[in-house]
Amino acid sequence: MTAEGRDHAISNVSLAQRAWNIRRKALLMGEVQGQGYIGQALGVADVLAASYFHALQYRAEDPEWEGRDRFYLSIGHYAIALYSVLMEAGILPENELETYGMDDSRMPMSGMASYTPGMEITGGSLGHGLGIAVGAALGLKRKQSPAFVYNLMSDGELGEGSTWEAVMSAVQWKLDNLICLVDFNNQQADGPTRDALAQGDEDKKWAAFGWHAQRVDGNDMDAIVAAFDAARNTDHAGPRVIIFDTKMCKGVDFLEAREITHFVRVEADEWAKALTKLEEGKPQ
Repeated sequence: MTAEGRDHAISNVSLAQRAWNIRRKALLMGEVQGQGYIGQALGVADVLAASYFHALQYRAEDPEWEGRDRFYLSIGHYAIALYSVLMEAGILPENELETYGMDDSRMPMSGMASYTPGMEITGGSLGHGLGIAVGAALGLKRKQSPAFVYNLMSDGELGEGSTWEAVMSAVQWKLDNLICLVDFNNQQADGPTRDALAQGDEDKKWAAFGWHAQRVDGNDMDAIVAAFDAARNTDHAGPRVIIFDTKMCKGVDFLEAREITHFVRVEADEWAKALTKLEEGKPQ
C-alpha cells in the first residue's frame, strides 16, 4: 500500500466495520424511497469495502485524478451499493443520503456517470461494462499508466454474448491491468441464475479463455482480501477475474430468508426492524 492517494486508508476502522457501515447506509437510502436493490447492496458490501479500503488507489477529494484506479459498475441497478461506499470513502457527502432517488439528486436509482462523482460509467444495460473496461484498460496501457481497471459485474451478465467478446478481447490485448469482479448471488429477476441459463465451474471457464481466475466466498473478508492481493500481484500476462459467491441480503436474517430477493419488498414497518437486525451483528 502506497501513501500517495491513499489517505483514505490511514484509519483504525476495520474492513468489517466499513462493510457494516456500507450496509447501514444502503438500508437508510432504501428507507428514503421505500424500495431499492437492497439485497444486492447487503450482499456485495464486503467486496466493496475491500475494493475501496484495501485495493483501489484514489483520491477522495479529486475523483477524476488521472492516476486513480478505475472502478466500473457494470450493474447500474447496484447504484445504491456504490453510493454507500462512495459516502463511506468521502467521495460523496453523507448529508446527501436522504436525497437518494429524488428529483435533482446526484444519486438516481440507477447509476449515471453524468450525475455522480466517482461513478465512472453509466451502467444498467447489462453485458456492456466489461467491454468498456477493456477499452479503458487498453487506453491506460497505451498511456503507460500504472492504474488498474476494476469492473464489477453480475452473474446474470455471464449469459450475455457481449461479455464473452470482451473476455476474449482482454486476452488478445494481454490486459494485465484489468481485474473483473463477478458478484455471483445466484439471483435474477426471474429466479435463480442457474435456472435461467445453465452455468457451472465459472472460474474454470474464465481460466480456459486465458484469465487468471479465482473463486471465493464473497462474504469472507479474509478470503476477499487475499483474492484481491493475488489478482493484483500475479505475474500472469493477462487479465484477472475474481468470482465472489455472495449471500443476498447478508446481515439481515429475515430478508435473507425470503425466496425472492432480486428486488426486495420491504414494508414500511420493516426498515426499522432491518436496521435493528443489522445492529445486532455490528463488528466490535
